[in-house]
Amino acid sequence: MLLALAAAQGSVADQNDPQLPSLFDQLQQSESNAQTREIEAKIWDRWLDSSDQNAQALMTQISYAMSVGEYQLSLRLCNQLVDSNPDFAEAWNKRATLHYLLGNHAQSVADIQQTLLLEPRHFGALSGLGLIFMASGNYEAALEAFNSVLKLSPGSDNARGSVARAKSQIGEEI
Repeated sequence: MLLALAAAQGSVADQNDPQLPSLFDQLQQSESNAQTREIEAKIWDRWLDSSDQNAQALMTQISYAMSVGEYQLSLRLCNQLVDSNPDFAEAWNKRATLHYLLGNHAQSVADIQQTLLLEPRHFGALSGLGLIFMASGNYEAALEAFNSVLKLSPGSDNARGSVARAKSQIGEEI
């Protein structure tokens, strides 16, 4: 399925940031939730960074518009960003988030798929996929997505909590 497709793509880092492989290695070795959050924040910083100044300006505008609840404006800006920078994984992920917030789950899943093609280790996209599956009642698929997040970020309390919630919905012992 989608997760297998993402895994088959290998470990190509979005933006080709040479620090990402090391950061993901550190994430695997993280011993506390606080350390995990710190490393994840560094990864997000790299994912959000674009060498294209126009893309960076659009991302700033999108984030601001989202923060003030202007989702339709954010979506239009995201469409511009995706169209002008189709290899920028975080553009797709940001648009997937907006589609999720607007209740457009099918469109969100499509953008998550593209995000994962570009950055198979995108724990944010995988988590979003799990949330969509939870909302639709597909708890087994949600568990698969959340377990994928946990494999990438084993020290994450959020990932462990998501796995536990999915398991409780399908009646598994936690």
